[in-house]
Amino acid sequence: MHRLIFLILFIIPTSFLIAQEIGELVPPKPPLEFPSNALGFDLLIGESGFGFGGFYRRQLSTKFTVFGDVSISEAKDEREIEYVDPYGQTFTVAQFRLFENELTDNLRPYINAGVGPTIALTTPYEEEFFRAFSYSQTHYAVGGYAGFGANFGLDQKSLIGINVRYYYTQFLDEGVEILTGKYHKQLSGFFITLNFGFMY
Repeated sequence: MHRLIFLILFIIPTSFLIAQEIGELVPPKPPLEFPSNALGFDLLIGESGFGFGGFYRRQLSTKFTVFGDVSISEAKDEREIEYVDPYGQTFTVAQFRLFENELTDNLRPYINAGVGPTIALTTPYEEEFFRAFSYSQTHYAVGGYAGFGANFGLDQKSLIGINVRYYYTQFLDEGVEILTGKYHKQLSGFFITLNFGFMY
């Protein structure tokens, strides 16, 4: 009885199905042509605080982009609340797009690296925020970062992206005093950078 029900419900109806022929494949869409220039701002979120900056990008090919950026952020030791406000400035060397032909144009991942001069401005902790800038000290350093990220969307006028970067800064003098009597010759850390801009 079970075999008869199985035969009626599954085997007989499937024997009347007609296989479809494979038709012509649709040709792939050509990649979108995005404008070669972009200008915008960055919002930095890091281990030791927040920051902001701006950028200019120039696309040399579909895979390779050069750009410059300037950013300002804060840094502090994980054992204290607030002491140093460095102004970091990095001029980026290159950005290289990944998986250009494997992914659609609404997700454009890349790796990037940058190097350039960095200026750190330190202020005393015991002073009120704005008054502390009259006692500020300037320190010069060489800095850089390496990271990976992606730009999103198909809009050819606006640019939205996210980037994870590891920054490293080496001071050219005795360093910055993070805690009382303790100087750091280098600062480093991770930042998540949100990019917003327009392309032209």
